[in-house]
Amino acid sequence: MSSDIRSYINDVQPLCAGVLGEIQREAMVRGLPVIPPEVARFVSTLLAIRPCQRALEIGCAVGFSAALISSCMGEGGHVTTIDRYDEMIARARENFRRLGIEDRITLLEGDARDILPELTGPYDFIFMDAAKGQYPVFFPHCLRMLAPGGILLADNVLQGGRTAADRFEIPRRQRTTHTRMRALLHEVTHAPGLESSIVPIGDGLLLVCKTDRGHGHERTT
Repeated sequence: MSSDIRSYINDVQPLCAGVLGEIQREAMVRGLPVIPPEVARFVSTLLAIRPCQRALEIGCAVGFSAALISSCMGEGGHVTTIDRYDEMIARARENFRRLGIEDRITLLEGDARDILPELTGPYDFIFMDAAKGQYPVFFPHCLRMLAPGGILLADNVLQGGRTAADRFEIPRRQRTTHTRMRALLHEVTHAPGLESSIVPIGDGLLLVCKTDRGHGHERTT
C-alpha cells in the first residue's frame, strides 16, 4: 500500500479510545512493536463481524493487540497470549493492569515453539504476529486448535514487499524467511478446507477461515 494511501486511511480512521488508545499512542511514539492503526481497525471490524470468545495470540509485545482483541469480546471472553521477551512481558502485564483486564488475559512466558504443542484449544480467533521465519512451524498447531468456522490472522506476511521479490533480490541472511513465507502462503491459499485471502494493508495480512468445505482453489490466469 502506498504511503499516501496509508496516510489517508489513518487520517480518516481514529485511533482507539480511552486507556487502550493511550497505550497505542505511547507505543507508536516510543517505537515499540505494535500493530499499525489500519491493522488494529481491521482486527476490531473483523471481530465485530465474527465475534469470538476464546482467542490465541502468538507474539504479545506490549500487550496492545491482546487488549484490543479482549475489548471486542463479550462477557466471559478470554485471550491467551505468548511472548518470550522479559521486557515486553513486563510492559504487557503493566498495560493489562492499567486496563483492569488481568483476569481476561493469560500471558504464557516462553518460546511459542515449545508452548504451542502443549495447548489444546479450540480457539475462535488466532492472531499470529511473532518471528516470521517460524510461521510454518506455528501454523500446523494453530490450524489444529482453530475451531470450525474460526479465523486465523497472520501479520507481516508481505515483509515490506520482500515476499513478492525474486529470491536472488533478497539479502542472503533473509532468504530462509523469504522462502518459508512464500511456501506457507502458497500452501495455505491452495489448501482444502480453508478459505483465505492475502490482505495488502499494514505489512500484509493472511486471513484464513477454517471451513467444512473440502475443495481447493484453481489458479486463474
